[in-house]
Amino acid sequence: MTELWEFVLRHGYGLMFAAVLVEQLGAPVPAVPILVVMGALAGFGHYSAWTAFLLALIATLAADFFWFELGRRRGDSILALLCRLSLEPDSCVRQTSQRFDRWGPATLIFAKFIPGLSTVAPPLAGSARLSRWKFLLFDAAGTALWAGSALACGVFLGRRLEGALLWLAHLGFGLLVLVSTLVLAWIGWKLWHRRKTMRLHRMARITPQELKRLIEDGQQVHIVDLRPQRAIERSGVRLPGALILAPAEIEVSLRDLPSGAHLVFYCT
Repeated sequence: MTELWEFVLRHGYGLMFAAVLVEQLGAPVPAVPILVVMGALAGFGHYSAWTAFLLALIATLAADFFWFELGRRRGDSILALLCRLSLEPDSCVRQTSQRFDRWGPATLIFAKFIPGLSTVAPPLAGSARLSRWKFLLFDAAGTALWAGSALACGVFLGRRLEGALLWLAHLGFGLLVLVSTLVLAWIGWKLWHRRKTMRLHRMARITPQELKRLIEDGQQVHIVDLRPQRAIERSGVRLPGALILAPAEIEVSLRDLPSGAHLVFYCT
Protein backbone atom coordinates (compact mmCIF):
# COMPACT_ATOMS: atom_id res chain seq x y z
CA MET A 1 0.00 0.00 0.00
CA THR A 2 1.59 3.26 -1.09
CA GLU A 3 1.84 6.39 1.04
CA LEU A 4 -0.38 8.28 -1.41
CA TRP A 5 -3.12 5.66 -1.19
CA GLU A 6 -2.81 5.63 2.60
CA PHE A 7 -3.26 9.42 2.50
CA VAL A 8 -6.41 8.99 0.39
CA LEU A 9 -7.80 6.44 2.84
CA ARG A 10 -6.90 8.62 5.82
CA HIS A 11 -8.41 11.83 4.41
CA GLY A 12 -11.11 10.44 2.15
CA TYR A 13 -13.96 12.38 3.75
CA GLY A 14 -12.11 15.68 3.43
CA LEU A 15 -11.04 15.02 -0.17
CA MET A 16 -14.58 14.09 -1.19
CA PHE A 17 -16.06 17.11 0.61
CA ALA A 18 -13.57 19.45 -1.09
CA ALA A 19 -14.18 17.94 -4.54
CA VAL A 20 -17.96 18.26 -4.26
CA LEU A 21 -17.76 21.79 -2.84
CA VAL A 22 -15.36 23.01 -5.54
CA GLU A 23 -17.45 21.47 -8.33
CA GLN A 24 -20.67 23.00 -7.04
CA LEU A 25 -18.95 26.38 -6.75
CA GLY A 26 -18.43 26.20 -10.51
CA ALA A 27 -15.01 24.64 -11.11
CA PRO A 28 -14.92 21.97 -13.85
CA VAL A 29 -14.11 19.14 -11.42
CA PRO A 30 -15.85 15.77 -12.01
CA ALA A 31 -17.22 14.98 -8.55
CA VAL A 32 -19.42 12.02 -9.54
CA PRO A 33 -16.51 9.57 -10.10
CA ILE A 34 -15.13 10.58 -6.70
CA LEU A 35 -18.50 9.87 -5.08
CA VAL A 36 -18.65 6.47 -6.81
CA VAL A 37 -15.16 5.57 -5.54
CA MET A 38 -16.16 6.79 -2.07
CA GLY A 39 -19.19 4.51 -2.20
CA ALA A 40 -17.00 1.57 -3.20
CA LEU A 41 -14.62 2.25 -0.32
CA ALA A 42 -17.62 2.46 2.01
CA GLY A 43 -18.73 -0.92 0.70
CA PHE A 44 -15.33 -2.34 1.67
CA GLY A 45 -15.72 -0.93 5.19
CA HIS A 46 -13.18 1.88 4.94
CA TYR A 47 -15.82 4.58 5.38
CA SER A 48 -19.44 5.09 6.35
CA ALA A 49 -21.72 5.61 3.34
CA TRP A 50 -24.11 7.67 5.50
CA THR A 51 -21.34 9.98 6.67
CA ALA A 52 -20.16 10.43 3.09
CA PHE A 53 -23.75 11.14 2.03
CA LEU A 54 -24.24 13.80 4.73
CA LEU A 55 -20.91 15.47 3.90
CA ALA A 56 -21.78 15.56 0.19
CA LEU A 57 -25.19 17.01 1.06
CA ILE A 58 -23.66 19.74 3.26
CA ALA A 59 -20.98 20.64 0.67
CA THR A 60 -23.54 20.89 -2.13
CA LEU A 61 -26.09 22.89 -0.17
CA ALA A 62 -23.41 25.31 1.05
CA ALA A 63 -22.18 26.01 -2.50
CA ASP A 64 -25.68 26.15 -3.98
CA PHE A 65 -26.93 28.53 -1.29
CA PHE A 66 -23.96 30.81 -1.97
CA TRP A 67 -24.93 31.05 -5.66
CA PHE A 68 -28.61 31.34 -4.75
CA GLU A 69 -27.92 34.41 -2.63
CA LEU A 70 -25.75 35.94 -5.37
CA GLY A 71 -28.60 35.36 -7.80
CA ARG A 72 -31.00 37.17 -5.48
CA ARG A 73 -28.66 40.15 -5.19
CA ARG A 74 -27.15 40.37 -8.70
CA GLY A 75 -29.87 38.91 -10.91
CA ASP A 76 -29.20 37.49 -14.36
CA SER A 77 -25.70 38.98 -14.63
CA ILE A 78 -24.36 36.31 -12.29
CA LEU A 79 -25.66 33.53 -14.57
CA ALA A 80 -23.38 34.37 -17.49
CA LEU A 81 -20.41 34.63 -15.11
CA LEU A 82 -21.11 31.18 -13.69
CA CYS A 83 -21.38 29.65 -17.16
CA ARG A 84 -17.94 31.04 -17.98
CA LEU A 85 -16.43 29.79 -14.72
CA SER A 86 -17.79 26.29 -15.28
CA LEU A 87 -16.79 26.36 -18.99
CA GLU A 88 -20.38 25.70 -20.05
CA PRO A 89 -21.70 27.25 -23.29
CA ASP A 90 -23.52 30.55 -22.75
CA SER A 91 -26.65 28.85 -24.10
CA CYS A 92 -26.92 27.06 -20.75
CA VAL A 93 -28.43 30.26 -19.27
CA ARG A 94 -31.31 30.29 -21.75
CA GLN A 95 -31.88 26.54 -21.57
CA THR A 96 -32.00 26.65 -17.78
CA SER A 97 -34.33 29.67 -17.82
CA GLN A 98 -36.70 27.84 -20.16
CA ARG A 99 -36.74 24.75 -17.96
CA PHE A 100 -37.25 26.84 -14.84
CA ASP A 101 -40.14 28.69 -16.49
CA ARG A 102 -41.72 25.35 -17.37
CA TRP A 103 -41.15 23.35 -14.18
CA GLY A 104 -40.51 25.99 -11.52
CA PRO A 105 -38.61 24.97 -8.36
CA ALA A 106 -39.07 21.29 -9.25
CA THR A 107 -36.23 21.91 -11.73
CA LEU A 108 -33.85 21.74 -8.76
CA ILE A 109 -34.77 18.09 -8.14
CA PHE A 110 -33.25 16.81 -11.39
CA ALA A 111 -30.85 19.69 -12.15
CA LYS A 112 -27.80 17.85 -10.77
CA PHE A 113 -28.14 15.16 -13.42
CA ILE A 114 -27.97 17.59 -16.38
CA PRO A 115 -24.65 19.30 -17.26
CA GLY A 116 -25.00 23.06 -17.39
CA LEU A 117 -28.40 23.00 -15.71
CA SER A 118 -26.77 21.98 -12.43
CA THR A 119 -24.42 24.96 -12.64
CA VAL A 120 -26.89 27.79 -13.11
CA ALA A 121 -30.07 26.48 -11.47
CA PRO A 122 -29.28 27.86 -7.95
CA PRO A 123 -28.57 31.49 -9.01
CA LEU A 124 -31.51 31.34 -11.41
CA ALA A 125 -33.76 30.31 -8.52
CA GLY A 126 -32.37 33.26 -6.57
CA SER A 127 -32.96 35.75 -9.38
CA ALA A 128 -36.51 34.38 -9.69
CA ARG A 129 -37.02 35.39 -6.02
CA LEU A 130 -37.76 31.85 -4.87
CA SER A 131 -38.08 31.78 -1.08
CA ARG A 132 -35.06 30.49 0.82
CA TRP A 133 -36.87 27.65 2.59
CA LYS A 134 -38.42 26.42 -0.67
CA PHE A 135 -35.03 26.56 -2.41
CA LEU A 136 -33.35 24.57 0.35
CA LEU A 137 -36.17 22.01 0.36
CA PHE A 138 -36.07 21.32 -3.39
CA ASP A 139 -32.28 21.60 -3.64
CA ALA A 140 -31.81 19.17 -0.75
CA ALA A 141 -34.15 16.69 -2.46
CA GLY A 142 -32.23 16.95 -5.72
CA THR A 143 -28.86 16.71 -3.99
CA ALA A 144 -29.97 13.65 -2.03
CA LEU A 145 -30.93 11.89 -5.28
CA TRP A 146 -27.70 12.92 -7.01
CA ALA A 147 -25.20 12.13 -4.25
CA GLY A 148 -27.16 9.12 -3.02
CA SER A 149 -27.30 7.49 -6.45
CA ALA A 150 -23.56 8.00 -7.06
CA LEU A 151 -22.62 6.58 -3.65
CA ALA A 152 -25.07 3.70 -4.08
CA CYS A 153 -23.50 2.82 -7.44
CA GLY A 154 -20.13 2.63 -5.72
CA VAL A 155 -21.47 0.46 -2.90
CA PHE A 156 -23.26 -2.01 -5.18
CA LEU A 157 -20.51 -2.11 -7.81
CA GLY A 158 -17.77 -2.19 -5.20
CA ARG A 159 -16.76 -5.81 -5.75
CA ARG A 160 -16.54 -5.27 -9.49
CA LEU A 161 -14.41 -2.19 -8.86
CA GLU A 162 -12.17 -4.00 -6.36
CA GLY A 163 -9.55 -4.94 -8.94
CA ALA A 164 -9.38 -1.39 -10.26
CA LEU A 165 -9.07 0.02 -6.75
CA LEU A 166 -6.26 -2.41 -5.89
CA TRP A 167 -4.49 -1.39 -9.08
CA LEU A 168 -4.86 2.27 -8.12
CA ALA A 169 -3.55 1.51 -4.64
CA HIS A 170 -0.25 0.29 -6.11
CA LEU A 171 0.23 3.14 -8.57
CA GLY A 172 1.80 5.42 -5.99
CA PHE A 173 2.89 8.69 -7.58
CA GLY A 174 1.40 7.41 -10.83
CA LEU A 175 -2.04 7.74 -9.25
CA LEU A 176 -1.50 11.47 -8.78
CA VAL A 177 -0.33 11.77 -12.40
CA LEU A 178 -3.33 9.77 -13.63
CA VAL A 179 -5.85 11.85 -11.69
CA SER A 180 -4.20 15.11 -12.79
CA THR A 181 -4.22 13.96 -16.43
CA LEU A 182 -7.90 13.01 -16.28
CA VAL A 183 -8.86 16.34 -14.70
CA LEU A 184 -6.85 18.30 -17.27
CA ALA A 185 -8.38 16.25 -20.08
CA TRP A 186 -11.85 16.99 -18.70
CA ILE A 187 -11.12 20.72 -18.51
CA GLY A 188 -9.65 20.64 -22.02
CA TRP A 189 -12.77 18.97 -23.40
CA LYS A 190 -14.99 21.54 -21.68
CA LEU A 191 -12.93 24.40 -23.15
CA TRP A 192 -13.09 22.86 -26.63
CA HIS A 193 -16.85 22.33 -26.37
CA ARG A 194 -17.42 25.90 -25.21
CA ARG A 195 -15.31 27.39 -28.00
CA LYS A 196 -16.99 25.17 -30.59
CA THR A 197 -20.42 26.34 -29.42
CA MET A 198 -19.34 29.99 -29.49
CA ARG A 199 -18.02 29.62 -33.06
CA LEU A 200 -21.29 28.05 -34.20
CA HIS A 201 -23.30 30.96 -32.81
CA ARG A 202 -20.92 33.77 -33.71
CA MET A 203 -22.51 36.62 -35.67
CA ALA A 204 -21.89 40.24 -36.57
CA ARG A 205 -22.43 42.68 -33.72
CA ILE A 206 -23.94 46.15 -33.77
CA THR A 207 -23.66 48.88 -31.15
CA PRO A 208 -26.67 50.87 -29.89
CA GLN A 209 -25.22 53.95 -31.62
CA GLU A 210 -24.99 52.11 -34.97
CA LEU A 211 -28.55 50.88 -34.60
CA LYS A 212 -29.74 54.40 -33.83
CA ARG A 213 -28.05 55.70 -37.00
CA LEU A 214 -29.71 53.01 -39.13
CA ILE A 215 -33.13 54.01 -37.81
CA GLU A 216 -32.45 57.73 -38.26
CA ASP A 217 -31.30 57.10 -41.85
CA GLY A 218 -34.69 55.59 -42.64
CA GLN A 219 -33.38 52.04 -43.00
CA GLN A 220 -35.90 49.23 -42.49
CA VAL A 221 -34.88 47.67 -39.19
CA HIS A 222 -36.60 44.91 -37.23
CA ILE A 223 -35.44 44.29 -33.66
CA VAL A 224 -35.94 40.83 -32.19
CA ASP A 225 -35.73 40.47 -28.40
CA LEU A 226 -34.46 36.95 -27.60
CA ARG A 227 -34.40 37.31 -23.82
CA PRO A 228 -36.45 34.80 -21.82
CA GLN A 229 -39.80 36.22 -20.70
CA ARG A 230 -38.74 35.92 -17.06
CA ALA A 231 -35.62 38.03 -17.73
CA ILE A 232 -37.68 40.73 -19.46
CA GLU A 233 -40.10 40.89 -16.55
CA ARG A 234 -37.30 41.04 -13.98
CA SER A 235 -35.41 43.79 -15.79
CA GLY A 236 -38.50 45.90 -16.46
CA VAL A 237 -36.88 47.03 -19.74
CA ARG A 238 -38.71 46.49 -23.02
CA LEU A 239 -37.37 47.52 -26.41
CA PRO A 240 -39.87 49.73 -28.27
CA GLY A 241 -41.28 47.95 -31.31
CA ALA A 242 -39.24 44.78 -30.76
CA LEU A 243 -40.58 41.31 -31.51
CA ILE A 244 -40.26 39.07 -28.45
CA LEU A 245 -39.40 35.56 -29.64
CA ALA A 246 -37.81 32.37 -28.37
CA PRO A 247 -34.93 31.09 -30.54
CA ALA A 248 -37.04 28.14 -31.70
CA GLU A 249 -39.66 30.56 -33.07
CA ILE A 250 -37.31 32.68 -35.19
CA GLU A 251 -37.46 30.78 -38.48
CA VAL A 252 -41.27 30.60 -38.59
CA SER A 253 -41.99 34.08 -37.21
CA LEU A 254 -39.61 35.98 -39.52
CA ARG A 255 -40.71 34.44 -42.81
CA ASP A 256 -43.15 37.27 -43.54
CA LEU A 257 -40.63 40.07 -42.99
CA PRO A 258 -39.23 41.88 -46.07
CA SER A 259 -36.07 40.18 -47.34
CA GLY A 260 -34.12 43.45 -47.54
CA ALA A 261 -34.75 44.51 -43.95
CA HIS A 262 -32.02 44.67 -41.31
CA LEU A 263 -32.54 42.14 -38.51
CA VAL A 264 -31.09 43.01 -35.10
CA PHE A 265 -31.21 40.35 -32.39
CA TYR A 266 -30.96 41.40 -28.75
CA CYS A 267 -29.97 38.95 -26.05
CA THR A 268 -28.07 38.95 -22.76
